[in-house]
Amino acid sequence: MLYNFMPAPVNGGFQMEDYWVWCGSVVQGEDSRFHMFASRWPKSLPMHPGWLVQSEIVRAVADQPEGPFTFQEVVLPARGAEYWDGRSTHNPHIVKHKDKYLLFYMGSTHPFPDPIAGDGYDLQDPRCIVARANKRIGLAVANSVNGPWERRDVPIVSTRPGKFDSFLTSNPAPCVEEDGSVLLIYKARQYEGHGHGKMTFGVARAPHYEGPYLVMSEEPLFPPDVHLEDPFIWRTEDGYELIAKDMDGNLCGEKYGGVHASSTDGMNWRIHPSLAYSRNVSWDNGVTRTMGNLERPFLFFQNGKPTHLFAATSDGTKGFHDATQTWNMVIPIGQDE
Repeated sequence: MLYNFMPAPVNGGFQMEDYWVWCGSVVQGEDSRFHMFASRWPKSLPMHPGWLVQSEIVRAVADQPEGPFTFQEVVLPARGAEYWDGRSTHNPHIVKHKDKYLLFYMGSTHPFPDPIAGDGYDLQDPRCIVARANKRIGLAVANSVNGPWERRDVPIVSTRPGKFDSFLTSNPAPCVEEDGSVLLIYKARQYEGHGHGKMTFGVARAPHYEGPYLVMSEEPLFPPDVHLEDPFIWRTEDGYELIAKDMDGNLCGEKYGGVHASSTDGMNWRIHPSLAYSRNVSWDNGVTRTMGNLERPFLFFQNGKPTHLFAATSDGTKGFHDATQTWNMVIPIGQDE
């Protein structure tokens, strides 16, 4: 294990009864309270792939990092099919940099009617296929954690024909430096015929969070047979650290468990043969459960140290495929004396 994880509070985190909830990312606001930026979409649609066409980023608040978090508002609602992020916003990653709040996210659009309950929307639906191919990475900026948020009419990291990120870009994992420059790890897929290839990671840099963002390599960060998703990175004295979801389990020893990697320059990464986090979660009621999911890991830092791991989870036994509830859970991290 990378950290000393404590029992997870059963009544912590963030959930909404009538919505699928995912992608928890937390910041302490100017009001000293803790604000979670999350994704939600209605349970009238299947959990997967409902998020591709009707996800919206919302904000919830709590008095302590463990929660429970209470819904406050929709932060990035649908805004019309003509916008690159007009039909879905997802994968929020919130960063406070000096007096600004930076909300990195994935957006998508499509030109079809909205799905409605029972109309057969699934992975083969044209709405899903087009929305998946239109996934791009964006940035919204605000002076307050309460907004208003300035959205852009173009993504900050788009696709590049003929490259490993020709099909889509998503899952932004930014590391914003003191001077405002950014190292951004992101998920990508390339076109293979009319479809898409495996998940890969790319790396981009920007001299300032406003951009421009320049992809730093013509090849993905790891070979295509290194099957990772959901990166999270942070700065250390020695360079950068990364955790991500091991899709096959052949790197960390647990399918969908957490991989840990490190880098001195953000470009060349060494994967450590250890489990960064596990789907086997101990709860503060004494129960240990293998969660259906433990995804979109987000480390919350206080005074330079990680104090909580947030993750999207479900009550399913086959991941989210048989889940009836998804939510963002939190695991406190024990601190060495």
